[in-house]
Amino acid sequence: AIGARWGKVPIMSSDFIDIMIERGFYHQASDLDGLRAKLNEGVQTAYIGYDPTAQSLHIGNLMGIMLLKWFQKCGHRPLTLMGGGTVLLGDPSGKDEMRNLIDPDNVNKNIDKIKPVFAKYLDYNDSKTGAIMANNYDWIEPLNYVNFLREVGQHLPLSGMLAMDSVKNRLDREQGITFLEFNYMVLQAFDFVELHKRHNVTIQMGGRDQWGNIIRGVDLGRRMEGYNLFAFTTPLLETSSGAKMGKSAAGAVWLNADMCSPYEYYQYWRNTEDSDVARWLKIYTMLPMDEIKKLEALEGAEINEAKKILAFEATKLCHGETLALEAQDTAQKTFEQGLTGDALPHYDLAQKEIDNGATIIDVAVDLSIVKSKGEIRRLIDQGGVKINDQKIDAHDAQFKNYDAPYKLQIGKKNILIIKPI
Repeated sequence: AIGARWGKVPIMSSDFIDIMIERGFYHQASDLDGLRAKLNEGVQTAYIGYDPTAQSLHIGNLMGIMLLKWFQKCGHRPLTLMGGGTVLLGDPSGKDEMRNLIDPDNVNKNIDKIKPVFAKYLDYNDSKTGAIMANNYDWIEPLNYVNFLREVGQHLPLSGMLAMDSVKNRLDREQGITFLEFNYMVLQAFDFVELHKRHNVTIQMGGRDQWGNIIRGVDLGRRMEGYNLFAFTTPLLETSSGAKMGKSAAGAVWLNADMCSPYEYYQYWRNTEDSDVARWLKIYTMLPMDEIKKLEALEGAEINEAKKILAFEATKLCHGETLALEAQDTAQKTFEQGLTGDALPHYDLAQKEIDNGATIIDVAVDLSIVKSKGEIRRLIDQGGVKINDQKIDAHDAQFKNYDAPYKLQIGKKNILIIKPI
């Protein structure tokens, strides 16, 4: 019934949990029945925190962003919290050792680069359901440490924090966990309480690995102020082959266009494993469930049509319809018509290096198209490397022996243009 309902008529607030369960977003909640009742009371505000550890978020963060998008679509208010304060400590969750500390100036630069991505998925405005952007540095930086320990620390049982998997796993290892990192979960719990005071936030969302941190906030709000707060977590996703979601051969798949072009982003989704297509359509697109079920029923070569729809819809959300169409057109020209599409990744190569005998192997490694020289040597031996649509059979093949610009294909899916400068 849900699949036939949303997308055709306005979604009700009470639909949110059912839609999230149906589409694969739900893993665990602190009080699911209580949360349902809370959502039925009227507009609620939920937040997810993002520590600005890089100049872009990546696909690993995208499930949370889509969760907030659905929350807003269901008539509620999403809040995106920049962890400008907590990132200075480093989240120990899921880490075997302490993260590298980030300089405060770089934190601000990262935040400035990350902010525009959220606006592509969420509507920030002054309405009751308009998204909010906050930064926990605003209340963490002015804290008086002694007063903080007295007012907040007394409500955080040490036994509960020591029982968290992220802490126990580190205590069992030689490197242990630092006092600095231990304070991360204290501040994240305090964030929840502070956001309730400032913006009436009642729900914190996040990945399954954040459950312990989120529950600390729920508990702290109850102990300190008598607040009735809720936790909602999503599963941690892997591809059917066991790969971490959002990882490609070249590394993380970033959401910023200057770190991952719309074409490369499109190709990541286009290359989805057959068994993952339906899952990703449910999570990473806004297509109605009745359409997804039709695509899910496709078999054999027809699955490629579902992959194209997934790639287009996901790219449209992240980069806009114009660039998504351009990426789609380039992929069609490149893989189906044998032409060179305008949106293919372009790289410059100094003419001096070409004249000095730059090899295809060296350049491919330098551009991180492959992980090692051994990998591309094996591909050459298997006939999987082409330049200007000609197979390469020599490990020492040089660019100067071909006509520029160079169309380089490594494997079935990595195609790029290299231009002399």
